[in-house]
Amino acid sequence: MTAPDFKDYRFGLRVREQGRVISVGDGISWIAGLPSAALDQLVTFDDGTASRGMLFNLEAERIGAIILDQGENIVAGTRVVPAAPLLEIPVGDGLLGRVVDPLCRPLDGRALERLDAVRPIDIRSPSIAQRDDVHDPLYTGNTIVDTMLPIGRGQRQLLIGDRGLGKTSLAIDTVVEQRDVLCVYVLIGQRRSEITGLVATLADAGALARTVIVVAEADAPAGLQYIAPYAGCAIAEHWMRQGRHALVVYDDLTRHAQAYRSLSLLLRRPPGREAYPGDIFFLHSRLLERATVLTAELGGGSLTALPIVDTQEGEIAAYIPTNLISITDGQTYFSAQLFAAGSLPAIDLTKSVSRIGGAAQEPSVAAEAGRMRLEYLQFLELERFSRLGTRLEPSTAAKIARGRLLREIFKQERLAPRPIVVQFASMIAFNDGLLDVLPLERARSVLAQVADRIGESDLTLTTPRAQWSSALQAWLTKPP
Repeated sequence: MTAPDFKDYRFGLRVREQGRVISVGDGISWIAGLPSAALDQLVTFDDGTASRGMLFNLEAERIGAIILDQGENIVAGTRVVPAAPLLEIPVGDGLLGRVVDPLCRPLDGRALERLDAVRPIDIRSPSIAQRDDVHDPLYTGNTIVDTMLPIGRGQRQLLIGDRGLGKTSLAIDTVVEQRDVLCVYVLIGQRRSEITGLVATLADAGALARTVIVVAEADAPAGLQYIAPYAGCAIAEHWMRQGRHALVVYDDLTRHAQAYRSLSLLLRRPPGREAYPGDIFFLHSRLLERATVLTAELGGGSLTALPIVDTQEGEIAAYIPTNLISITDGQTYFSAQLFAAGSLPAIDLTKSVSRIGGAAQEPSVAAEAGRMRLEYLQFLELERFSRLGTRLEPSTAAKIARGRLLREIFKQERLAPRPIVVQFASMIAFNDGLLDVLPLERARSVLAQVADRIGESDLTLTTPRAQWSSALQAWLTKPP
């Protein structure tokens, strides 16, 4: 055995900061020491399992930290040492098809392959000079959304409404419809049964292979629920920086805000409206502002965000919903009245808007959709008037009949996406009055037959409208 070589060893003073735990509980820890600590810095607890925390509250005499993975041996007096300046997670294609927690630890029982890239979960959003206009459509397969409330790649479209009205169903349909867009689905504070149901649905639809599911369960520490959407955004942002297209769903930001409120109150931050801390707006704006389209010089990648928020009794003027409405590029509002009436998806066009609008639509689709939206909104006003029992003029009755036909066309089952060419065909057929002679209950079945014909034809969105009209007229007058 050779003796160790100490020729390069140099004696010297080695200084390393360390602190100690004062108290621990409810997912947070108070720490003394660490005079050079910085906000959001990672620390490691010397408890035998290398538990980690993130510094969250800096005071003169002590520091508040949220515990990300808490071991059973963290007690008062446990030594705490600084770690990385920011929390980073592994990212890359190896996460596709996997279910992971916000720290990218696998939850599906399989080992995670080595990923060659890491990314901070919380970084500054791209500057104005790095952003391009939203111009390419992101189709959801849902007729009322793709025609009346178009979503573009790089857009932030809020899904808002009471619980149980179909917001999650629309988000899942959107993920299933994607082909060349990589998806990240973030589940915050959900029950395990809901998580397993989502995984099974995506697997059955063949969409799990191009999706990453980030899970912070209902019984997960509040710290993990707090970082979950930032972790999902970092995964999707990696693909955007590579010049690819990504979609991230945050389900939902109501629970995320509640987790942040719990942490803030435990750390004795001053409460504001509805007991939320004063920086709750900044919390969500710095997350959603990272969704954008990059310029061609940066690869032209895009990150589209679909945040979900719950309302109580349809009250969209509550604190968190109004914050998110002001941050996003539009909102899709789900109505309890429409849901009860069986008009699914229960999207209320009078309270919904897409601020990107026709800029994210094909010109041919935008031209047809503009006529339909105006006619549908006029129908809604006339229908309210007709409920008074007054006698209607023939022209008014005809408009109401066409509006009810359009509402029937908009009805759609979940996990039954319609290709955009099929939607375009129904738009032309409606605008040309080719469906007016059909009984209301037969409209959707006839359009399903037309969809089969389209699949056998070479019609596209760029086909001249006259050719579309003649083909539809032949198909509708001579059904199979």
